[in-house]
Amino acid sequence: MSQERPIEIVEEAKANRLFLYALNKNEKDLDVLITVEGTNFRQSKSVPRPVRVPAASKVLLTNLIVERNKRANYTYKLEVSDSLSRRALRREFESIKIEPKKKVIVYIPENCASCDTLVSNLEKSNYLYTSYRFADKPELKSQLAPAFANATVKLDSISTPIISLGGVLHVKIEDYDQLLEELNK
Repeated sequence: MSQERPIEIVEEAKANRLFLYALNKNEKDLDVLITVEGTNFRQSKSVPRPVRVPAASKVLLTNLIVERNKRANYTYKLEVSDSLSRRALRREFESIKIEPKKKVIVYIPENCASCDTLVSNLEKSNYLYTSYRFADKPELKSQLAPAFANATVKLDSISTPIISLGGVLHVKIEDYDQLLEELNK
């Protein structure tokens, strides 16, 4: 099994129930089978079945009914598979934002036409990113000025977003497709 990030298990307590969720921070769908053992709780006696966890999502794996005035002590065993079974349960999932392979920072100049579409596409995507506007933070210009000292393009005349991917500045990226291409290089 070669995945970049492991499946993360998150627990949420509501009333006398304990819900166990799987967080898939990969860009690939996975099947997850959880077996829970322990004391001070009850659970379904049915045979555990794998649950499909789509890429960049959070899915309920199982719920435990905690006994009154007690705290559930449990251990779980996870079996994760990337060979997707047709028998896996497909439960409702909640999309989450994940860290891309390279950290994305978008610097938006004052006279940028294509910035709004790029930022709205990033909002819709599954990736975490940071954006700064020069109008809101003028001190950013002085921080970025040394990078453009010997460049043919001047910092004040740039009309495209300045994008930092893993610490490398890019001024040629104009739309979301180009950004994805650079991210996956």
